[in-house]
Amino acid sequence: MGSSFKTARGYELKRICENTLTPSLEDYLEMIYRYCVNKPYIRVKTLASLLNVKASSASKMIKKLGQLGLVDYEKYGVIKLTEKGKKEGEFLLKRHNIIENFLHLIGCEEKALIQTELIEHYITPSTVNNIVTLSNFFKDNKDILDKYLEYRESH
Repeated sequence: MGSSFKTARGYELKRICENTLTPSLEDYLEMIYRYCVNKPYIRVKTLASLLNVKASSASKMIKKLGQLGLVDYEKYGVIKLTEKGKKEGEFLLKRHNIIENFLHLIGCEEKALIQTELIEHYITPSTVNNIVTLSNFFKDNKDILDKYLEYRESH
């Protein structure tokens, strides 16, 4: 066995060291982006409600996102995405949608949202690109997708 093998937690810690956004911070930023696509800002109370967390927890995470230059926020004020935050948020939402759509495409209807939430934080951009390519292949070759779905049902 190679010495590079790690537990799931070990890979998570390595990823966190390499990337400043934790899965929780990604979830907060993605939700802010989702909301701010149609509105110029969001309030902590609204964000907390959307994520089903306490406002105090949301405030702590917003502070961290602010320190990373992803949002502008003053205590008791509104939360606005910076340009950097918009770019990152757009990527996070796109990644989420790609994974969720792929799971639906291959027939994983049960708990697709939960699975997407668990997968999205640990998948590389190149793997996301491969999922896009495979999804497009299936869409362009419906007969092959149908054969796959038929095969899956019989096994």
